[in-house]
Amino acid sequence: MRALTLSAALLCTAAPLRAEVPAVITDIPAVHSLAAQVMGELGTPDLLLPPGADPHHASLKPSQARALSGADLVFWMGPEMSPWLEGPMETLAQRGAATALLDAEGTVLRHYAEGEGHDHGEDHAHDDHEGHDDHAGHEEAEHDDHAHDDHDEDHADSHDHTGVDPHAWLSPVNASAWLGLMAQAMAAHDPENAATYTANAAAAQARITGMTGELAALLPPVRETRLVFAHDAYGYFTDTFDLNAAGAIAEGDAAAPGAATLRAMREVVQPAAQTCLFTEPQHSPAHVETLRAEFPELGGGTLDPSGSSLEPGPALYEALMRGLAEAIATCRAAS
Repeated sequence: MRALTLSAALLCTAAPLRAEVPAVITDIPAVHSLAAQVMGELGTPDLLLPPGADPHHASLKPSQARALSGADLVFWMGPEMSPWLEGPMETLAQRGAATALLDAEGTVLRHYAEGEGHDHGEDHAHDDHEGHDDHAGHEEAEHDDHAHDDHDEDHADSHDHTGVDPHAWLSPVNASAWLGLMAQAMAAHDPENAATYTANAAAAQARITGMTGELAALLPPVRETRLVFAHDAYGYFTDTFDLNAAGAIAEGDAAAPGAATLRAMREVVQPAAQTCLFTEPQHSPAHVETLRAEFPELGGGTLDPSGSSLEPGPALYEALMRGLAEAIATCRAAS
């Protein structure tokens, strides 16, 4: 019996090891949704941050650290979105396992300009992408005699709000590119299922193409409407669909607007009859409500750019994008 067991063991040792479906970890719900579409029925990626968690100021739990150290593939936006993950990605994720999507081949980037306003031009990660025209229509607020006094009040608004805009998942072009990248990475780890990953990614890309066309047909009636957002996160979306982004109450995801910003916003929202002002489920509506009380003729609604109110899974990305488009398309009717 022992001889038979030993022979079987030798045969198993001599046989080539079979690749397995990779253990995949993602950082935010939108990225998780894309990875889930590529994996399909072969597996389910893990989501590091649940919906509603702040990707800018989270902290790594021991269970998350263990998951990262054992992951085969990690897809995350990059330190521009989740600076607290930069160190763990270098020390915990296996060498070569982590992909920062903002640095990935095929990603189209927009950059915040120095000072007020933002550059939506040809600041892309790779030269093979054409730039978007600047349709944002940001207006510059004039400096008043109390600029020095307002500096401390608005410090949160201006802190590090330069460089790459990290909300790149709101570009369908980027989402489509990342699907292909994920499929390649999963196929390299699991060649046996390469055809499945490739087919899943192609089907998801086709769905995004169809969705983008539908949203492009939905939004022209509000193309000239002045859109004011709770924070400056929508440049990829407004660039894609040629919308008029007039401003944001707070610059960063976690920034609190100061008195100078609110004074500038009072100028931006006029004429209120042609302006829509949006809240977000994960941000306090207090400043938005202050402006709404002053300008009751403002249109508006609620936008969820991170999918914090949606169920994680393969359907989340399309639901997120459709939710933004539908809220913007109906913002005047809601006033």
